[in-house]
Amino acid sequence: MRYKVKYPAKWRTYQAGLQKSTKRKQYQKKLPFLFTIAGGLLTVLVIILLAGFRISDRWSRVDRNSLLPEKDLIATQLKLTRRDLAVFLTDISGDPLALTDEIVAKNEGGRYTIRTTINAKLQNYISRLQNRSRTLQSAVVVLNPYDGRVIAMADHDANGSTENLSLRADYPAASLFKIVSASAALESAAFSLDKTLYFRGRRHTLYKNQLKTSKGRYSTKTTFRKAFALSNNSVFGKLGIYDLGQDVLTVYAEKFLFNKPISFDLPLEMSTIQVPTDDFGLAEIASGFNKKTLISPLHATLLAAVAVNRGEMPIPWMVETIQDDTGNIVYNADPGVPNSAVSSQTASDLKALMQDAARYGTSRKAFRRLRRKRLFKKFELGAKTGTINDKMDQFKYDWLTAYALTPDGTRGICIGIIGVHGKILGTRSTELARAIINYYFSSKLG
Repeated sequence: MRYKVKYPAKWRTYQAGLQKSTKRKQYQKKLPFLFTIAGGLLTVLVIILLAGFRISDRWSRVDRNSLLPEKDLIATQLKLTRRDLAVFLTDISGDPLALTDEIVAKNEGGRYTIRTTINAKLQNYISRLQNRSRTLQSAVVVLNPYDGRVIAMADHDANGSTENLSLRADYPAASLFKIVSASAALESAAFSLDKTLYFRGRRHTLYKNQLKTSKGRYSTKTTFRKAFALSNNSVFGKLGIYDLGQDVLTVYAEKFLFNKPISFDLPLEMSTIQVPTDDFGLAEIASGFNKKTLISPLHATLLAAVAVNRGEMPIPWMVETIQDDTGNIVYNADPGVPNSAVSSQTASDLKALMQDAARYGTSRKAFRRLRRKRLFKKFELGAKTGTINDKMDQFKYDWLTAYALTPDGTRGICIGIIGVHGKILGTRSTELARAIINYYFSSKLG
C-alpha cells in the first residue's frame, strides 16, 4: 500500500522548538563559566585568553558542521509518544512509501528505520488479488482481534491514486451497522437469538408499509438470528422504531466509536452517523439502509473484533519501533487500552449471529468453500456483509467484516473489506475474504 505524505505545521513547530531548546541549554551551561572568567584576577589573563581561544576554536568547528550534526543531536534527543506518531509518520519526506514490515525513510530530522507489524507476504498476496479484482477501488485490512496489531492494509485504485483508502471514512456503512443495532437489541431491548419476529415483503427492501407492527396474512415468521444472517431490513427497521429509538441508537453507535476519534499510528478519519428522530429515518439507520452513516475499512474491521474480543474493541496499531540513524530507539509500540463496547455475553451472542451469517446467510457461498477443506472443518468463521449503491446509483459498495479463529481459540484474524464496483461487477468482498483466510492459515503466516 502506498500513501501520500504531507508536512504538518505541528511537526515543523515541534522541530523548531527542539532546536531552540537545545541552543538555550548550551548557553545556560556556559554562563557560570563566563562569569568566573570575568571575575578572575588579572594575573590569570593569559589562562583566560587561552581558554577563550579553545572555546572559540570549539565553536568554530561546530559552526562549520552545524547543518547535519545539529539535526543528529536533535534526532538522538527525540522521543516519540503514540500521540506524536501520526504527525511524525506523515512528515516523512520523499516518494510515497510502500507499506511493509520495515520502512527506511527520511525527514528533516534525519533517517529512520520503521519496523511494523505488517506481514509482507500477506500484504503482497492481497495486493495481487486486488489488482486482478476488476474493482474501481478496494481496501483490505487484516488485524489480530486480541491485541489490535494490523498485519495487512492494502489498497487498490483503478485510477492509480496512492491515497490510503483503508483510513478514509467516506464509505456508507450499509448493513454493517446491523452489528451495532443487534448489540443494542441484545442489551437494551432484551432480545434473545431465537426471539420470534415477523416481516412483510422482501428482506432486502425497506418501504413504509413494511414497518407496520400488525401481523397480516402476508406476514412471514422469522427469528432474530435469521434476520441478522439474511440481513433483513424490514425486521431491523422496525427494531429501530419500536425497540431502540434515537437515544439508544446514538449511545450504541458511540460505544462502537462512531462520531469519536480512533487512535491509530497513521491519521484515521472519524466514522460518522446522524441518528434522526422520525420513524422512517430510525428504520433506515438501524437497518443500515442509508447512505449517510459513513465508516472507514479499518473501523469496519474493528466491528468484528468486538465480537471476538469479549466485547472490547482493541486499539489498532502498526508501528513496533522507530530507530534513528545512530541506532537510538525513538519510539516503542504503545497499543493503548481497549475500548469496552458491549458485555462479554453480548459479544458471545454477536459472535453466534455472525457465524449464522457465514453458515446459511449472506456470506454462505464463499465460506462454504472454506469449510470443505480439512484445515477449516473446526474453525470458527463469522461474517457480516453490506451492499448499497452510491447516491447517483453509479457505483456499488460491497462490504464484508469477518473473523476466522483456530479451533483452540488461541489464534485468529479479523478482516474488513470494501469493494467499489462500476458497470462491471468485480470480485466480491466475500470471495476476497475466503482467499485471504485460506492463504493466511494454509501458509502458516500467523
